This record gives sequence, structure tokens and C-alpha cells, in this order.
Amino acid sequence: MTSVSTSMPEVPSLSPMTRLRDYFLLRPGAARLVICIALVALWEISGHTIMDPDFLSPPSAIIQAIPRVLGNPGVLGALWDTFYELVLAFAISVVLGVLIAIPIGMHKFTLRSALPLVLLLYSIPQVTILPLFVLYFGVGAGSKIAFGVTHGIFPIILNVIAGLQTLEAAHLTAAHSMGANRRQIFRRVVLPHLTPSLFAGLRLAMSGTLLGVLLAELYVSAGGIGYYTKLFSESFDPSATFTLVGALALMAVFLNEVVRRAEKRASFWRTQQQ
Repeated sequence: MTSVSTSMPEVPSLSPMTRLRDYFLLRPGAARLVICIALVALWEISGHTIMDPDFLSPPSAIIQAIPRVLGNPGVLGALWDTFYELVLAFAISVVLGVLIAIPIGMHKFTLRSALPLVLLLYSIPQVTILPLFVLYFGVGAGSKIAFGVTHGIFPIILNVIAGLQTLEAAHLTAAHSMGANRRQIFRRVVLPHLTPSLFAGLRLAMSGTLLGVLLAELYVSAGGIGYYTKLFSESFDPSATFTLVGALALMAVFLNEVVRRAEKRASFWRTQQQ
């Protein structure tokens, strides 16, 4: 009799590179951390070898400059002023953007007549009309907030209008047939449908608002982070400049996290459906 082999087939062993790839595919946070560490290490090496430290400060020099920069009372006051102006300009952009976009996007007549005007205003290089904002609002916080609003309002308007254009007429008809009034339709049908496009616009508007506030501070202000950034750069102090850039990045990350949490709370119905 011939003997039947009962041994299991051998499983080919994975190469180290394959196992490493599979590890990072399952852990995107670890991959992001490794990329950040690699970029910082490359930046540090380049700052001491290839690049001139007077123009590109390595991370070690920036860390050493943090106590000197943040220990300046004027810089701390500028951080608070910029954050206050950014939050206020962003809030105004959200309110005005939604109030303008909904009437335009809900009706075909207003869409055809008003949307080209919105696109025309959005296409104007706004830095060229910054002197008008200084003329109307002065050199204080008013001009910076207004200039930030003009940068943040258009992404919200365009994204909300785009979201309204994808609203299915069958959903509105079904809500009407069930006896829903306009307020109930807007709350139960329109708003949930607008959630993804609205929060996409909020993320873009947050970055645009920060850009507008900083531009106004760079050119017309005697305070704020933009003013100190210009001051440090003109004084050939790149480590202090990058410290302020890092502070601005933390502001943006904080506001982006606030928007992300608000989006998660507003989209609770998605997780219930899944």
C-alpha cells in the first residue's frame, strides 16, 4: 500500500518589507508619525548641511527660540488678537455664507441670476482691494476681520449651493406627501443632505479666513501675528518666524478639530444607518 501524506502545505513566509507594509496599512497613525519624524530629521540635517541656517532654521534652533518668542508679552498679546479676529471672522463667514447660499441654491431663478455674480466677486484678487477695507474699517481689528470674512465666505457659499443642487426632488415630494411643512422639510431633509458639503466648505473657509486675517496684519496692522512675522523676517530671525508659523499651525489644527467634532455630531445619523 502506498502511504498517504497528511502534512499540511507550507505557507510561504512573508518578507520583512511585506510585513512592514501590512503593519502600516492597518495603522495609518503610525505611518503618519513615521513620515513626520522622517521629514523633521531631513529638515534638521538640511538646516546644518545644505541650507543656510540664517534662512532655514533647523527644528533644534526653533525649539530654542520658543521661550524667547513666547516670553515676549507683545507676541502673546498678538497671538490672542489674531485668534480672536480669526474666530470672529470665521463665525461671521459661516452665518453670512449659509444665509446667502440657501436662497440662491433653493430656486433655479436665483441660481441662474445670482450665482454668476458670486463667481465674479470670488474671482477678484482680494489683496488688490485691501486698501478699500482699510479706508472703510480703519487699521484696527475691523479691517482684519472684514478681510478675513471675504476670504472665508465664498467657499461656504459655493459648497452649500453645490450641495443643494444634488438634492433629489423625490425626497422633497415624499416629504410633501407625508404632510411635512416647509420648516420640517428644511430641518429633516435639506439640512441632513447639506451636512457633507457644508462641512467641506467650513474646512476651506477656515483656511481662507486665516489667510485673509494674516494678509491684513502683514500689510496694514501694527499688531497681530502677521505683524510680528513680518518684523522677525525683516530682522533675519528665521527661528522666531518659524515659531510664529508653528503657533498659527496650532490655531488651524485646533479650529479644524472643532469643525471635525461638530461634523461628527451633526452626522450622527450616518453611524446609525451603518
